[in-house]
Amino acid sequence: MTAVTLSKLLNKANKHNYAIAGLVVLGWEDALAFVEAAEQTKIPIILQAGPSCRAHTPIPILGKMFRHLADQTKIQVCCHIDHGYTLKECKEGIDSGFTSVMYDGSKLSLKENIKITSKIAKITKSYKVSLEGEVGLVGYHKGINSEGTTLFEAKKFSNESGVDAMAISVGNTHLQTSKIAKIDYNKIKQIEKVSNIPLVLHGSSGISYNLRKKIARNTKVAKFNIGTELRMIAGESLKDNIKKNKKTFDRLQLIKPTVKNITKATIKVIKNIGPKK
Repeated sequence: MTAVTLSKLLNKANKHNYAIAGLVVLGWEDALAFVEAAEQTKIPIILQAGPSCRAHTPIPILGKMFRHLADQTKIQVCCHIDHGYTLKECKEGIDSGFTSVMYDGSKLSLKENIKITSKIAKITKSYKVSLEGEVGLVGYHKGINSEGTTLFEAKKFSNESGVDAMAISVGNTHLQTSKIAKIDYNKIKQIEKVSNIPLVLHGSSGISYNLRKKIARNTKVAKFNIGTELRMIAGESLKDNIKKNKKTFDRLQLIKPTVKNITKATIKVIKNIGPKK
């Protein structure tokens, strides 16, 4: 099936009270596992190429890889650039076949964030791809602190930036290795009243399964970004394989078995927030 836009997935999710997982890709093996999980559950997914992935593999290569995987399955797959920090990065993603990009201007002033995001929105609309933006700042565990999204920011950004989906900061934090996030559920409900587009939660690995499901079923949050949780599975699986195969030097033989474990963990993630059965 041809890759689909973020808007196509998230608008449907909002309408039917479920959410889609934005799955953070680092390489071929986890991307393959994510698509396998989508096929087994028949639930759409979003393959995301974030900054660390793009630092390792050029955007044009990732675009070809993502589109190849999307073309091989009957399940809808969105090919997404996550945390693009410049117009150039976003445009390169579009030119490389990505069906959605995120421009992250969350560290800028609200005025500057809207100014640049709206400029990129004109480009994405002309290419018929989707645009995600962020207002408020989602921080990093043991790193930069978060700055919660205010109702004023949410309303102004959703009305003036031209984005198709809006990432918000309500207690979610990137790179959390345990489910300790204290999400302001009431703030989510307040934000959805002043905006008219699907909402996104980055750093969702730190949110408990029960809370993710509650948010997916009862709010306009239609996308949960999941990275750390699945990277931990991949890392532990790889370490186990190395311990069990100390004489093996071929890295492909060591990495390949991780796909099965990543697939199993991903199935749990996407079924939890996905369409009601």
